[in-house]
Amino acid sequence: MFGEDFIQRAIIAAPAILFALTVHEFFHAWTALKFGDTTARDRGRLTLNPLAHLDLFGTIMMFASGFRFGWAKPVPVNPFNLRNPRVADFWISAAGPLSNLGLGFIFGMFFRIVTNTSMNLPEAVYLFLFFSVMINVSLAFFNFIPLFPLDGSHILRSLLPAEMEPTLNQFDKISPLILIVLIVVGGFWVILGPFISFFVYLFAGVPIG
Repeated sequence: MFGEDFIQRAIIAAPAILFALTVHEFFHAWTALKFGDTTARDRGRLTLNPLAHLDLFGTIMMFASGFRFGWAKPVPVNPFNLRNPRVADFWISAAGPLSNLGLGFIFGMFFRIVTNTSMNLPEAVYLFLFFSVMINVSLAFFNFIPLFPLDGSHILRSLLPAEMEPTLNQFDKISPLILIVLIVVGGFWVILGPFISFFVYLFAGVPIG
């Protein structure tokens, strides 16, 4: 992973990572505003400025994991401001990963266009487009994992009966520990690898190992 070409790949991937994380958080904030909560907007998070969203450790993990997973600063949401909080929480939480899947599809279409035509573009352009597909797909599925504080935990909570709230609250207490263990042992690629590989191939037409 940290071979001689890693720095070159990291430099090309950096703008793709910044854009993917920024769009992810922007759509959390935008969706919260649509459901009546202005908290994210009032705190400067309804923006496409990456500096407003980046989490240093989450960004480092994106590079360290070979561009397979990472995160940004969570968007603040006040549930008391939301219309229909359970429905709102579902869509606010899903908005980030869904935006990444949308970006993955768009970049995949561009990748297919430039690789299936006679364009003589620099190799960095092809790498940027491919990395953009892989990074966005990886971010989407990483955040769909139902472990607190990832988006998937909020999605799961919104779908399950309200009576399960106490059980979920207890599970949320140990979820960060499970998350750390999975990161340390590399378990995420085992879990997410098949999904990421399938969607990268679906969007860009390129198999990954």
